[in-house]
Amino acid sequence: MNLPVLEPTRLDAVDARPAPIALRDRIDEAVDRALNERRLIGAVVLVARDGELIYRRAAGLADRESDRLMREDAIFLLSSVTKPIVAAAAMKLAEQGRIDLDAPVTDYLPQFRPRLDDGSEPTITLRQLLGHTSGLSYRFGEAAGSDYDTLEVSDGFDQPGLGIEENLRRLARTRLRFAPGQGFKYSLSLDVLGEAMARATATPLPKLIEELITAPLAMKDTGFALADHKRTATPYTDGLAADGSRRPARMHEDTSLPFFDGVLRYAPGRLENADSYASGGAGMAGSAGDVLRVLEALRQGGGNLLRPDSVAAMMRDQVPAPIEGLDPGWGYGYGAAVLSDPIAANTPQSRGTFAWGGVYGHSWFIDPARKLTVVALTNTAIEGMMGQFTLDLRNAVYAGLDAAGA
Repeated sequence: MNLPVLEPTRLDAVDARPAPIALRDRIDEAVDRALNERRLIGAVVLVARDGELIYRRAAGLADRESDRLMREDAIFLLSSVTKPIVAAAAMKLAEQGRIDLDAPVTDYLPQFRPRLDDGSEPTITLRQLLGHTSGLSYRFGEAAGSDYDTLEVSDGFDQPGLGIEENLRRLARTRLRFAPGQGFKYSLSLDVLGEAMARATATPLPKLIEELITAPLAMKDTGFALADHKRTATPYTDGLAADGSRRPARMHEDTSLPFFDGVLRYAPGRLENADSYASGGAGMAGSAGDVLRVLEALRQGGGNLLRPDSVAAMMRDQVPAPIEGLDPGWGYGYGAAVLSDPIAANTPQSRGTFAWGGVYGHSWFIDPARKLTVVALTNTAIEGMMGQFTLDLRNAVYAGLDAAGA
């Protein structure tokens, strides 16, 4: 198998290429502000431009209670940062003819037959799973008391020890929110897709992702198990102390966090239970450097990993904006959102930017027009995914590049 799409010496060198001072200072200020205001406990931020790593920093603490400093090779629970990795693997299987994206999911999962309100059983294709147009949802995306609640459907980062067969059985008993292909709703679709991929190839999803993505890209710290417990960042949730000051709380196995109309339910120890199913939408752990590798492979058009047309499909609006559930100006591709209107989105990012995050506190984006990839993994939810830090970091990157004429 060819190694790797990226040139290891460019992104793995001990020292990054010196960043423009304006860029470095602006990003440092954004990171320091979030730490000083106790909106974040710790973070790893990497910025690559045209394949060169121009900014790298590990800041704050990996574990507050023991004063363990954050390291650049820290391992994070990736949550939805898993999605572009699994989506890329699906595209590779399609290239190889091992799956058909336009085939019904029942070709691979015969018992998975959710219904609409009227009792009809529509066809759901793998392509609809990839683009979240299947009609499925997430439990955290539904109000209390929904069928997802009563059936105790797992969102893929809770309920340690739950197997995929049982979760698919529960999910298949929920009602579809719309006829497949007739809407968009962020959902457990990638969990269903991941198991369909495993069944189609007679290969467990963790082994399949290793074969197709992590081994070719030398992503040694990333998989559906923790590569090194000693390097794992302790997760925290946003919170206010009794005196009104911010003090994120350490996550425990039964931690929950309000999220719009729903609730995020966390189980940080889930990956330590071998019986937990491999969630194609939220089940991986890994390092910021590994995440940068796969994102840079996509930015570069796929290299030895994927054909350019597969990458173009992933990073193209498959569900054009405006879309309920996404910010103005953003559509959705395969594995992440696609920026179609920077003015409507009020962002300095270029049209065609590919971006997403993760509920453990992560954000990332690829701006192909600027040859730019930014990864920010933090151990603080939700601030690190959609808080002020993400806006400050984004603005700092573009202001720094513009000031340097880069």
